[in-house]
Amino acid sequence: MGILIGLVVTLGCVLGGFMAMGGHVQVLIQPWEAVIICGAALGCFLVANPMKTVKDTGKGIMEAFKQSVPKEQDYLETLGVLHSLMRELRSKSRSEVEAHIDNPEESPIFQAFPTVLKNHDLTHFICDYCRIIIIGNARPFEIEALMDEEIQTIKADKLKPYHAMVAVGDGLPALGIVAAVLGVVKAMGALDQSPEILGGLIGAALVGTFLGIFLSYAVVGPIATKIKMVREKKNRLYIIVKQTLLAYMNGSLPQVAIEFGRKTISSYDRPSIDAVEQSTLSAGVADKKAA
Repeated sequence: MGILIGLVVTLGCVLGGFMAMGGHVQVLIQPWEAVIICGAALGCFLVANPMKTVKDTGKGIMEAFKQSVPKEQDYLETLGVLHSLMRELRSKSRSEVEAHIDNPEESPIFQAFPTVLKNHDLTHFICDYCRIIIIGNARPFEIEALMDEEIQTIKADKLKPYHAMVAVGDGLPALGIVAAVLGVVKAMGALDQSPEILGGLIGAALVGTFLGIFLSYAVVGPIATKIKMVREKKNRLYIIVKQTLLAYMNGSLPQVAIEFGRKTISSYDRPSIDAVEQSTLSAGVADKKAA
């Protein structure tokens, strides 16, 4: 919704200002200029990126429009599943804990937190490092280095759509010039026409430059930035897991360890201590009933 409102405000101000100066909006309606610019941009995008990135870019655009960032419930469920797993690690045997992390889809712990279970990448991340903790011969600083490397890899993969969109945005002004040059070439073929016709052709050519710059800085660039913001907020869930499990490995109790994770959440989105405590207590009651 925010993107749509922003685009409406931007377009309204640009066109409104143009009309206030005495311009005629119909002059800006040059569909073939748009076909040249947008078609060339799409073609360059397909040339420069593998199909997996192309599909992920479409997914990233949808996430940006829907503002699909983690909400308080996502943070509470992430902390809740970590708390439950750490309690299992402290009180249960290795085989009992392995039953949860080897098959999380059938684990009552993960089933109690459907948002986490739905995020397959995050679930595998949690299970992988709980498995390493069970093994017992890895030191915390080694695990931290490994987590940092994996999180950096995940971040690089998730930001590929952002970099692809930025590259398209950077190229749009030049593609606008290409469309303008083609329009001028067409106008040069009509030099024997009246000044009114020739002026219209030149004006139509210049619309290409306008469209290229406008699409670059007012549409593609802001959407790319929005994709980056959404993906970075989603990546914060991995940081929460990292800090929580490292605190546990360094000797903190589960209830204290999840506080390390909670503190990595932005103050705008961070759930309160009471909300986290209530969430973990209710999860603990559910675990006992399941047992």
